[in-house]
Amino acid sequence: MGERIRATYLLETGLDPDAVAGVMAGEQSSGTFVAVPGETPELRRRAGAVVERVERLDTVAEPSLPGAARPPDGARYSRARVEISWPLDNIGPSLPNLMATVAGNLFELREVSGLRLLDIALPRAFAQACPGPAFGVEGTRRLAGVEGRPLIGTIIKPSIGLGPAETAGLVDGLCAAGIDFVKDDELQSDGAHCPFEARVKAVMEVVARHADRTGRKPMVAFNLTGEVDEMRRRHDVVAEHGGTCVMVSLNSVGLAGLMALRRHCALPIHAHRNGWGYLSRHPMLGWSYRAWQTLWRLAGADHMHVNGLDNKFCEANDSVVASARACLEPLFDDRPMTAMPVFSSGQSARQAAATYEALGSVDLIYAAGGGIMAHPAGPAAGVASLREAWEAAVKGIPAETYARSHEALRTALEAYR
Repeated sequence: MGERIRATYLLETGLDPDAVAGVMAGEQSSGTFVAVPGETPELRRRAGAVVERVERLDTVAEPSLPGAARPPDGARYSRARVEISWPLDNIGPSLPNLMATVAGNLFELREVSGLRLLDIALPRAFAQACPGPAFGVEGTRRLAGVEGRPLIGTIIKPSIGLGPAETAGLVDGLCAAGIDFVKDDELQSDGAHCPFEARVKAVMEVVARHADRTGRKPMVAFNLTGEVDEMRRRHDVVAEHGGTCVMVSLNSVGLAGLMALRRHCALPIHAHRNGWGYLSRHPMLGWSYRAWQTLWRLAGADHMHVNGLDNKFCEANDSVVASARACLEPLFDDRPMTAMPVFSSGQSARQAAATYEALGSVDLIYAAGGGIMAHPAGPAAGVASLREAWEAAVKGIPAETYARSHEALRTALEAYR
């Protein structure tokens, strides 16, 4: 049958799951709602999607989504795990067309009362055709000068409203505190209050002074999200001023936008997932992070946001950890394309131990906004508290015990309850 693309879904339907899986396969390949003369048996063999497996799970009394066909005679709605495959020759190793194939009209089918894309398995042709991360974990560590522990990071706060000089002043204090990583908030772009080029110039002058003093340059991810030509120009501004990272909002620029940036880019790409909730929050609609991050890593993301434990949003801890593990799993044996997971959203020294225990790795960026900026003893103590919390976690020492001899950590544990 040749090389095939495979996708796994969680399906809910009021009809027969096997029949609906066939509708899904037809809709996303050679079929439509009615037989057409050109869809010959030979064409279906060549281009049709195949239902590889339907595993029935359980039933529910009510549909998860509106507008779906109701089950006959008051029966319950069935849920099933469905695997469908497509010939690679249908689309070739094209990420935009892969998205159209595995996540196109399926969510709108009347036969479907719930559908979530759980996983994607791809032929090696995608490894050859797609740019993938240029830096990933190893390159990020090399540029940041950090080994054996997470990169301790923060987000510029207030998110928006500061001018270039104010932003640079904040970064100056963070660099003095020993920060490893600083990022723009996704709301900060190229507005009148803080023009992009002026912000980069002011911030990188500060960063360069600290690098001259310490021999290590903190990584600053400037948000260059925009049209493709704008992103290329902004990338060049960052590179010209000695920057070592750029940031992009994935859902704003799309796969083609990220790939265009990646092929131009000489710096790590910090990929922000803002908008992720509208793709994922309902458990019977949208994408799993595992499937979603696969496409963005192939497109060139070096860092991927995964939320954080006990976060300020709605995501459960086990989902956050599964997302981070997915980023660190190889996509292909001979080309892993791993990306560094970024933990954020309400993080402080208090979550470090649980994060390390759950993930079992220090290959991550641990980004705390309020967890650094709102530390009672100031941002420098906030940075110190995170480093001390991770030292304790890696050594297997309870944070409360370690805090007895580490003042910044002790104050953080008291403040962030």
